[in-house]
This record gives sequence, structure tokens and C-alpha cells, in this order.
Amino acid sequence: MEQIEKAQSAAALSVIEQRLFGRKDGAMTLAMKELKELDESARKKKAMELNEKKKKLIDAIENRKATLASPQDATLRKEDALDVTLRLPRKEQGHLHLIPEFYAEVEEIFGRMGFDVMESPEMETEDLNFTQLNIPEDHPARDTQDTFWMKMKGKEKKVLRTHTSPGQVRYMRSHKPPFRAIFPGKVYRKDADATHSPMFHQFEGLMIGRNVSLANMKAVMETAVRELISKDATFRWRTGFFPFTEPSLEMDVRWQGEDKTKEGDWLEIVGCGMVHPNVLRNCNIDPDEWQGFAFGFGVDRMVMIRHQIPSIRLLFPGDLRFLRQF
Repeated sequence: MEQIEKAQSAAALSVIEQRLFGRKDGAMTLAMKELKELDESARKKKAMELNEKKKKLIDAIENRKATLASPQDATLRKEDALDVTLRLPRKEQGHLHLIPEFYAEVEEIFGRMGFDVMESPEMETEDLNFTQLNIPEDHPARDTQDTFWMKMKGKEKKVLRTHTSPGQVRYMRSHKPPFRAIFPGKVYRKDADATHSPMFHQFEGLMIGRNVSLANMKAVMETAVRELISKDATFRWRTGFFPFTEPSLEMDVRWQGEDKTKEGDWLEIVGCGMVHPNVLRNCNIDPDEWQGFAFGFGVDRMVMIRHQIPSIRLLFPGDLRFLRQF
């Protein structure tokens, strides 16, 4: 026990352990082998004594190992000294890009209103992207000049989704109403000019219930936009047309007062409406029992409004000179 306490390294401790418990000539090993030469009563008494000593020795070795594994005060003073007066250089901290940062805020705001979040595939079938959403076969959105079609030999025709609405179909088929959910993600269209990008970001919303109306839709959307853009935003609602909603509406927003500057003019940011009965039927929902609304926001445009970014192209290259401003 004295040698164990004085051991100054794991190697020295290992030598002691071998001398005690070595399989062939360890002191404790030999003592245990000698038990067979004693009569029964003496053997039992001796065995109890040896087991007690063995336990004490093993505990002492383990405690010494733990002590040796921890740095001592002298070592800490010598090798781990820290000059608390030293001013360490400040490291630059990163942050989320504006787009995922905005998405996180969207999910938090709609989460407070009871909306689920669902992500869906960016490559979709023609059926889910168009047909199930009541978009007819001769609709211009299906043309190759508007949509990225994927070449798939011997398989069902697929597209890079033109909206996140196929996620709504997937959700309605896998959930029983009433429900509410939003659908964020990238979408793809063959738009490439000063104000459009072939890849952009969108989030759509869906709410289905027995008595859901346009009044519910207006309340939800105006609450969200005031949280996301400006509490002083004012709104204008116009009739529109979308194959998957009936009636269809478009919402314009003004967020910087009544002046006639570009920033003060009305800007369309969302298309919406009551879900078309055909879409509900395609998702095995009875339109005579259930109804609801759907909407779609352009995320990039809302981020540009919030931060007064002049061009959508600034959002995508990852230029640190741009991103450090936010």
C-alpha cells in the first residue's frame, strides 16, 4: 500500500500491479493458489482475509491512477498559466444568411398561430406539381419556356418544382382536417432578368377547417406581414386568378407611408384564395364538409423590402462585403 501511494507515474503503478496480480508469480495470485493446501475451515478464513486485502489493493491502485491522471498544482502553475491581463484578439463571429434567418422568423411567427412546418422535395412529379393542383394540361406554366423539366428515361415526367404547393398536396393526403401548416423552400422558374431569378425562395400556407373563411385568411396574413415587414404596413386586396384557388385574391402592401416615391407605392407580395374544391377532392377531402385558404409569399422580395436591398442578385453570391452589413 505504501508503494502504491508513492508511485509517481502510471508506468510505476503498472509494475506494482503486475507484482501483486501477475498470472504466474504475482504475490496475491500465489497466495490464492496456496489456499488449496489448507483444511476447509482454515481455507475459508484465509480466503476471506485475502479477498479483503485484494479489494483494498485494487481500490488503492484505481484511486492512485485517477490522481496521476489529473494535473497537479505544480504542473498547472508551470504549463497552464494564463495571463488574465492579456487582451485576446476578438474573433469575428458568423451569423445566418438573410434568407434562412427570415425563414426561422417565419416559422416562429406562424408557429405561434398554430401552424405546422413541412418541407417537401425540390424535384417533383408533373402530377403533384400541376395536375393535382387543378392546373390544366394546356396551361402556360407547363411550357418548357417557363418550367425546368428533368430528363428521366422510362420514368414519370419530373420538374424542378415551380412552387411549394406540391407540399400542400402531400400534407393534405397524410393528415386529417382540421389542420394548418406552412411550406418553406426553394422554387425554380425560367425567369432571369433585373427583378427575377431562376431560383428563388417561397413559403406557402394552408389552413383547412369546417368554417374557415377569407376573413380568417386576411387576419392571419396581415398579422404575419406586420410582424415580418413593418407594424405600420397597410394593405390592399385585389381579385386575381389561380387555378388552385377559388375565389383568388392578391395582396398589396405599402410599408413606408403615403408618399409617391418608389418605396411608398403599392407592391404585390402574395397570391392567395380559398382552396379550389377540385384540389380538396384530389386530396381525398370532401369540399362539402371542409374548406380553407392557401397563400404563397415570395421570401426574397420580403427580405429586400425589410433591408432595402436594391437587387435580388445580391442575395445569392455569398459576398462577405454584402453579408457583413447585416
